[in-house]
Amino acid sequence: MPIPHISPQESPGEERPAVARYRPRVLVVDDEAVIADTIAKILSLRGYAATAAYDGDGALESALLAPPNLLLSDVILPGISGIELAQTITRVYPDCKILLFSGQASTVDLMASAQRAGHHFTLLSKPLPPEELLNHVARQLNPSHEQLAASGQALHGSPAIE
Repeated sequence: MPIPHISPQESPGEERPAVARYRPRVLVVDDEAVIADTIAKILSLRGYAATAAYDGDGALESALLAPPNLLLSDVILPGISGIELAQTITRVYPDCKILLFSGQASTVDLMASAQRAGHHFTLLSKPLPPEELLNHVARQLNPSHEQLAASGQALHGSPAIE
């Protein structure tokens, strides 16, 4: 009687793990830890791989370790601003989407400066209800068929956000 071959990864009676589902990486940056952590938790519960950082330098370190698909950052941060962070991230990871948020009117000048430099970032106002935030994130990471058709791109395996 032949002896069945069992690979080192398998053993009799063990179930094979399900194939991991693609989870877009979102880097959330806010100097108020409770805000960054809360947003990251909300996004994680919705199927995103979200990481929180509390300043621009920490965010850059996180991005180098795990390149984000989306940067969601406050504009006013200690050290480098969220706009400077977004500009650096887009230089290193040109496909990374950017959403900036702020509760301060002074960010208008910073945004105008970024636009003059050729960067066109979306600015959201704080406070932002969670469902509205989730809608903005989903639109950035899961463009509609109409948006893709307008840009000439095809829709290939866009992850569904439940």
